Amino acid sequence: MLYDAVADLEVSIDSYSLDRRERDTSSGFTRATTVFSLYGDGDVGRGEDVTYDTDAHDALDDSPKAFDLTGAYTLDEFSAHVGDIDFFPGEEPGQAVFRNYRRWAVESAALDLALRQADTNLAEQLDRAYEPVRFVVSTRLEDPPTGDRVLEWLDRNPALEFKLDPTSEWTDDVVERLAATDAVRTLDLKGQYHGTSVDQPADPDLYERIVEGFPEALIEDPELTEETRPLFEGHEGRVTWDYPIRSVETVEALPWEPEWLNVKPSRFGSVRSLFETIEYCREHGIGMFGGGQFELDVGRQHLHAIASLFYPTAPNDVAPKAYNDPDPGGDLPSSPLVPSSDLRGLAWK
Repeated sequence: MLYDAVADLEVSIDSYSLDRRERDTSSGFTRATTVFSLYGDGDVGRGEDVTYDTDAHDALDDSPKAFDLTGAYTLDEFSAHVGDIDFFPGEEPGQAVFRNYRRWAVESAALDLALRQADTNLAEQLDRAYEPVRFVVSTRLEDPPTGDRVLEWLDRNPALEFKLDPTSEWTDDVVERLAATDAVRTLDLKGQYHGTSVDQPADPDLYERIVEGFPEALIEDPELTEETRPLFEGHEGRVTWDYPIRSVETVEALPWEPEWLNVKPSRFGSVRSLFETIEYCREHGIGMFGGGQFELDVGRQHLHAIASLFYPTAPNDVAPKAYNDPDPGGDLPSSPLVPSSDLRGLAWK
């Protein structure tokens, strides 16, 4: 098993620190994250908390030493230890999955540190090799939507591929214009989100335009109702899931056995759950691609490392963070991304 290859890694933690990151994004909001740095034996391992709630990061700023993380463990022992820690003391997070996001920040930092203390990297530990990572650019259209943003990106780099978030404002003309580029690989309907700023309620007219207008693209997270479920008959193999996927059990609970899944490590919380789900997908012939969450620091590297090992040629939504800037300038990296040589820890660049 994949997890067995890392479970017995030893990790010694003497102290930790928290560092706030903040940045405006191309989606019109200010992103805040927190980097957990674990220190031990002259090394440092880092992980990034991608909780979508600035107040939750403010609370961390107010209590930077609230958690008992120091000691000597195996990685599996450390995972069991942090599983008992309340990383939102005195408050309830805005979404239950935020607990997984913060736990992943701590566990990925511990995995990074354990690998560094063993003077190795994740590829060597798993007896695999890092491969170049194909990526797509995730963006929302302008308001009202026209598709100009995608065409401007393609003028800049005709080889770019895209993951887009359709909304009910997309007209037939917008769909035709985007489909004509032959550059759209994934369309995220956001139908599994409820009570968030990105909710897109089930819209049979929109779903029909997307299913018919992009016959080769993957379609992510539809909300299945009596009206929308029939639209996907015969297209089930193109449907991929993201927001619900947090464990093997959540994969097994899907309305049908999927052919594709969006794997976002932070949603799983623990290294064990992530690796068990990856292994399950490989055993059941389920395609995977990586997904990003506006990481501002080391979290993006970790996405690249995991995609590089398990699904490097898939349409990974892990474009370098510069693509999320409100006004990206200069020379941007092109797909695929090539890993650095002589890596340690969970780093990839």
